[in-house]
Amino acid sequence: MPCPSARCAGIWMSIRSSSDVAKALRTSQVIIHNFFAATSSLLSAAIKAHLTELLTQALARVAPQYPASIIALERPKQAAHGDWACNVAMQLARDLKRNPRELAQALIEVLPASPWLDRVELAGPGFINLRLKPAAKLDAARMVLAAGARYGRADAGRSRPVLVEFVSANPTGPLHVGHGRQAALGDAVSALLEAQGWKVTREFYYNDAGVQIDNLALSVQARAREQGSAAVTFPESGYHGEYIREIAADYLGHGGDSGDLAAVRRFAVAALRREQDEDLKAFGVQFDNYYLESSLYTEGKVDATVRALAASGKTYEQDGALWLRTTDYGDDKDRVMRKSDGSYTYFVPDVAYHITKWQRGFAHAVNVQGSDHHGTVARVRAGLQALSSVTGASIPRDYPCYVLHKMVTVMKAGEEVKLSKRAGSYVTVRDLIDEVGRDAVRFFLVSRKADTEFVFDIDLAKSQSEDNPVYYVQYAHARICSVLAQWGGDPQALFAAGFAPLILPRELALAQQLGEFHSYYNAERILVADEELKLARLALILAVRQVLQNGLALLSVSAPEKM
Repeated sequence: MPCPSARCAGIWMSIRSSSDVAKALRTSQVIIHNFFAATSSLLSAAIKAHLTELLTQALARVAPQYPASIIALERPKQAAHGDWACNVAMQLARDLKRNPRELAQALIEVLPASPWLDRVELAGPGFINLRLKPAAKLDAARMVLAAGARYGRADAGRSRPVLVEFVSANPTGPLHVGHGRQAALGDAVSALLEAQGWKVTREFYYNDAGVQIDNLALSVQARAREQGSAAVTFPESGYHGEYIREIAADYLGHGGDSGDLAAVRRFAVAALRREQDEDLKAFGVQFDNYYLESSLYTEGKVDATVRALAASGKTYEQDGALWLRTTDYGDDKDRVMRKSDGSYTYFVPDVAYHITKWQRGFAHAVNVQGSDHHGTVARVRAGLQALSSVTGASIPRDYPCYVLHKMVTVMKAGEEVKLSKRAGSYVTVRDLIDEVGRDAVRFFLVSRKADTEFVFDIDLAKSQSEDNPVYYVQYAHARICSVLAQWGGDPQALFAAGFAPLILPRELALAQQLGEFHSYYNAERILVADEELKLARLALILAVRQVLQNGLALLSVSAPEKM
């Protein structure tokens, strides 16, 4: 996504799909970019479309044989070159056998008049530079005040259902920081889609079946027997965190029998599900539905999926194992479905699970997962395509849409923090929340591209300085609240304020880039004696506050009135 980086960065994600949902995510991320990069994207889009139409009309008069699609507007790197620039004259000069500057001048001469245009200039080898009138720039503030909390929202989704699956952690331990990044990203993706008119269902897929759960049960059983003074051999692939001893003690305290492995398993999974739920509650993340992997087996969905795949003709036996011809669907090699010992590989229940998504009416689905799941993308999609051939489901080739994120490194006092006292082998998301607060964790974990490594600096997250992005943004909101409180008037009255007195460059820049508040605040007095100017400036910062509120709300980060 070709968007400029910003002081606080954007939440750009790796979206592995070309579906409507992927397009909606790209569109909705403009809203977050509007918040972080301080670009009034909705107004910019309207102005850009208007200017493109003007140039289209000019092109129709000068070179009618060329389509309007060749017209491209860009933001000049230097403000002195205007607000928008177009190089269409240089593109067409060779075909038309004309000097590019002459062609650009011809286009300028027939360009229709516009109330938003201040002047149009010929520059360099044939650029057409367009400068906007102050009123056009100030329309951003008018739009924000008029829309209020609806600013940045749209109805592109038309209430169509979309399922967003995220976190989906094995219930084998507390949630680690990687799960936290996924929770923050998944919740933000859900909020972004809702802001674009989609009907979102947030789902947590519990991996409560398989080898990891067996190892969990054996680990808790071993610790329970140790507490009974029995000599035990701890399982080689067991879990060593302090939380295992806590679960074992709690199990025994409830009268549990350490010899009943099935009971130990049920107790341990339930205990860790409760703990993960508490972690998510502390993080402010709520799910609409929880789906159990174990139910895919108990309800026969995994076996049914394997039978359907065999019926598709896309499977074969080799070396005692059952294989799926995933290479027929773009995978680099075929994959084992059922191993020689009769057990299924992990992508088979994944295929069965995704079939349920489709069957439940979710023609659009987004998976937010760690980058270690990269290999499953092709396998799951291949399985779904093979099933489509026998079920007639017509599942799109790019279903589901994937957002893959990389892990997080936690730093404190210049050194990496690797261990949690309870988890024993990783830093938990609860550790971070307790250390720096939910707002900072939420904000930081979505402040970098999902497919890049992220360093979470605890000291930076706790600092009260402009280097701390969440503090910087929240402080802007609190400053505006403070100014409005000093004024003492009714903010509703500002909706009718005129913006004509706003003529200073910083005011126009702030109106165009509703986020550069601190530089404006530090440079200009807002509560001036001139009543008309005062109300205009108050209305402008009220619009800035609304943008900050809307952006922070999408991230589920608070917008404090005092700091």
